[in-house]
Amino acid sequence: MTDLAFPPGFLWGGAVAANQVEGAWNEGGKGPSTADVATAGSREVPRDYTDGVQPGRFYPSHGAVDFYHRYREDIALFAEMGFRAFRTSVNWSRIFPNGDETEPNAAGLDFYDRLVDELLAHGIRPVLTLSHYEVPYGLVERYGAWRDRRLVEFFARYSESVFSRLGDRVEHWLTFNEINAITLFPFVPAGLRFGAEDHRDSVIYQAAHHQLLASARAVELARQYSPRSQVGMMMLYPTTYAQTCHPEDALARVQMMRPHWLFPEVQVHGRYPSWAAAFLREKGVTLNLQPGDAELLARGTVDYIGISYYMSVVASHQEGGEISHGNIAGGFRNPYLTESDWGWQIDPVGLRLALNELNDRYHKPIFVVENGLGAYDELTADGRIHDPYRSEYLAAHLRQVHAAINEDGVEVMGFTPWGCLDCVSMSTGQMSKRYGLIYVDRDDAGEGSLRRIRKDSFEWYREVIASNGASLLDGSSAAKAAHSK
Repeated sequence: MTDLAFPPGFLWGGAVAANQVEGAWNEGGKGPSTADVATAGSREVPRDYTDGVQPGRFYPSHGAVDFYHRYREDIALFAEMGFRAFRTSVNWSRIFPNGDETEPNAAGLDFYDRLVDELLAHGIRPVLTLSHYEVPYGLVERYGAWRDRRLVEFFARYSESVFSRLGDRVEHWLTFNEINAITLFPFVPAGLRFGAEDHRDSVIYQAAHHQLLASARAVELARQYSPRSQVGMMMLYPTTYAQTCHPEDALARVQMMRPHWLFPEVQVHGRYPSWAAAFLREKGVTLNLQPGDAELLARGTVDYIGISYYMSVVASHQEGGEISHGNIAGGFRNPYLTESDWGWQIDPVGLRLALNELNDRYHKPIFVVENGLGAYDELTADGRIHDPYRSEYLAAHLRQVHAAINEDGVEVMGFTPWGCLDCVSMSTGQMSKRYGLIYVDRDDAGEGSLRRIRKDSFEWYREVIASNGASLLDGSSAAKAAHSK
């Protein structure tokens, strides 16, 4: 390997989630999920999560970008870019429409069977997430979603159905997308709603315990049905800086990261860390641990760590700092950084720091399965999208990944930027918050032809992959073009 290249076998590709691209929300026997009750929102107006699907409300996931019917066209475009991997998710409510059935929905399994075969036919490895921000809505109504321990077995039944059908062809799995996000916005990843009598943190961390058990059980099942595969955990990683060199700020940084570190500590090491008891006690939480839980967590440890990285944050022991509009992970604004159109602070070096911190703590291979820039794109009169800002953003982050590999010795498996295909934004429900290398003609009201258009960043990324990353550092024509437009 030269200093201008990434490792042989590096998994270049892209990433989406089933509920943000598939559409067909009630086709093929699929049941409603938590994603299907999320209305459209905007940068200023938060999404509403309704009590079931309500007439007259607009739910962007219902149609999304119609990947369910157009996946062959989209995969051909991914192959044209040279993808070696494509991360998507299996929609739980396509396989078990209500979540608690005893037998899977055959039509749902058939769809993912065809999807995996189509990817492999184009030389693209599927990277499948079992739970990506959707829970069958029937489980919310009947059980309170992940607050109920019975979901561990329901998830095991679902996982077993997926592994037994696809495990002979899928080599990379993730159990839960951004599992630590349950502490930030509990309904989206876990279907949690709260009553007046609920102790919020107790509900959240008990549900998190159930998800950790379910992840461990899924790892066991993967080893049974897909023994050649690797199973990872996946977390949202907000690199966090102490605001000053004041010792209390340094301590605030550690305390701010603990709700995030809790999850890889359990999923990598197979046990709760020594600080967990005091951490939970301070929040007024006493976990209901059952016989066999510790043994299951110890058996079901993961093979690698997947991360999403979009921003960094600042920790302080003092209140009253300036807050960035898009800072979903808390903390204060960093005056040394710029922001995206949606107020997300842009920090490529923070990705290198994240990779080093995770490597130092857990000594596992790391897969950057999400990174990207949500931005307004303009479709020109001649049907083009000139998006040098996207190429520049991704190039800056990839250079930091390269440095982490070559200068710091971090084992990074691959890079799958988020929304390689324009999709419905999870945070705002918008289409105008575009991440893709491929433009999809659909607007925030769900109107449009759904036509796919290659952006300038499509060609840029194609050359990056073809050169195994060397074009990022050698001043190639495509790299220069990305900076000149």
